[in-house]
Amino acid sequence: MTDSELERYMRLYYRSVYSMALCCCKNPSDAYDISQDVFLKLFTYTGIFNDDEHVKAWLLRCAINKSRNILRSHWNRYSQPLENAAEMSYDPFVEKSGRLAPFLNKISRNNRTALYLHYYEGYSVKEIARITGAGEAAVRSRLLRGRNKLKKLLENERN
Repeated sequence: MTDSELERYMRLYYRSVYSMALCCCKNPSDAYDISQDVFLKLFTYTGIFNDDEHVKAWLLRCAINKSRNILRSHWNRYSQPLENAAEMSYDPFVEKSGRLAPFLNKISRNNRTALYLHYYEGYSVKEIARITGAGEAAVRSRLLRGRNKLKKLLENERN
C-alpha cells in the first residue's frame, strides 16, 4: 500500500474507526491508540480488497478486535482512569450521537456496537453479521435489545 492510499483511507474512514473503537472501549485515549494501530495494520496488510466498502468493513472489524483485546487486558481491568482526561479529549462519538451518548454508554457493548453500525454507519443486518462475526439472528436480537434498553433509559430520563 502506498502512502497516498493510506492517507486517502484515513481521510475517508478515520472518524468511523475512531468512533467504533470509542463505542467499544469508552476511553478516548484507547480509541485513539486503536485507530492508529488499525491504520498501521492496513499499511502493512498484503491482502487484496474488492472495493472501498470492503476496506471500511475490514477496518471496523480490526477496530472491534483490538478493542476487545484492550478490554481483556490485565492493565485495563485493574487500572483506574485519570479524573479529567476525558474532558480534555475530542469525542466524535459524542458529537455524532449528541444527547444520546450518555444513554448509549449504558447499553451493553454488543448491543451498542450493533446500534452504532446500523444507525451511524448505515450497515444492514447482514453486513453487521459479517463484520462482527455474529449470526444475523444475533444481530437482529442485539438491535432489538439495544433499542428497547435505549427506549427504557430515555423514558426514565423523561419521567
